[in-house]
Amino acid sequence: MRILQIVHQYLPEHVGGTELYTQWLTQGLQEQGHTVAVFTRRERTGQGLSIELVDQVPVYAAWAGVMTPTQRYLATFRNAALVNAFGQVLDHFQPDLVHVQHLMGLPTGILDLVQARGIPYIVTLHDYWWICANANLLTNYSDEICDGPVAYLNCTHCMVARSAQAASWLGAPALTGSLIWRARLLRKILQGAEQVIVFSEFVRTWYVQHGLASAKLRLLAPGVEQPPPDLPIRRPEQPVRLLYLGGIARIKGVHVILEALRHLQGDVELWVAGDLTSDPVYSEELRQLATAQVTFLGRLDRQTVWQRLAQVDLLLAPSLWHETYCFVAREAFAAGVPVIASRIGALGELVHHEIDGLLVKPGDHHAWQAALQSVIDDPARLDRWRTAIRQPAHRQAHIAQVIDLYGGLVKTSHV
Repeated sequence: MRILQIVHQYLPEHVGGTELYTQWLTQGLQEQGHTVAVFTRRERTGQGLSIELVDQVPVYAAWAGVMTPTQRYLATFRNAALVNAFGQVLDHFQPDLVHVQHLMGLPTGILDLVQARGIPYIVTLHDYWWICANANLLTNYSDEICDGPVAYLNCTHCMVARSAQAASWLGAPALTGSLIWRARLLRKILQGAEQVIVFSEFVRTWYVQHGLASAKLRLLAPGVEQPPPDLPIRRPEQPVRLLYLGGIARIKGVHVILEALRHLQGDVELWVAGDLTSDPVYSEELRQLATAQVTFLGRLDRQTVWQRLAQVDLLLAPSLWHETYCFVAREAFAAGVPVIASRIGALGELVHHEIDGLLVKPGDHHAWQAALQSVIDDPARLDRWRTAIRQPAHRQAHIAQVIDLYGGLVKTSHV
């Protein structure tokens, strides 16, 4: 099969869950003998289209200038340069099937081309962007969890708050209208997909509650890469060593655990691994909160991720938003490391409270302080949690499921 993956941004410029999933899925498909390519958007001046190999996978990268957040939003409605570039990719690659990982900053018109050529496509829901323009269900005006659009008036409030200009309220009716139009365009894409993949029951339920037909949805937990076979297991000792590994952004709640750490009693240290250049303002806030017990490790490559996991007692996942899967928590379990996570979104499905870790109220540094203090006071719990960890599925099992899905759709489209 010839499969084209579409993703809004890609490696090496951007590293996140969606990008890493797309990378290892394409590599896995290629290893199974399928012909795979990636279409993505780059941030470059001017307009253009290039093709390059990234980890032996052809990547078609189109660009139409460096986009502001507003321009990325508007690109959903129309961007002739990107649509034309995608048309060239379809002519050149000739896919049997298209898999949409993410469309942020890409025009919905590219799916019109896919449908016009009779190419089947599927969509994976990595976040809430298909309904929430913020993608994370956090409001710009209060940083609170949102339940979704209410006549799109609350969404308009979010857009005005993002602009930070009181005059933006003058254009509120137009903003509301654009949000309704956006919803129709994206709903049409989801309705036209042969299947829509979700990674967790939480996400499946949420989208059904917001109007997506349950028959469209396919729950396929992606599994994780397995750790090196010689990975050592750290036994509880002093100090208790904690690890945060992931994106450096406010929605990830890193500041919550740094605040909690300031009030802990006992021998403890925290490693923070993530790209501090992605949000300089927030990174500086974290540096100001950090005590001598905190070490910032920066961005890690895959080999170093496993090495660090082998050296810690606990992984912390203090997210403030409804995580849709959380690869890093599963990687921790694969490495035999317990997890303390926010009781929110898909994290609540993953961590079993007081069995393989703890679930804590999100955003409450007092609750996080109490949870961490309980481990420092009784580190023997770590051994009990390690023993109870259930190993996550290997990603090869997920790849096999995806190949079966692809094969059925391609076969049907050729009948």
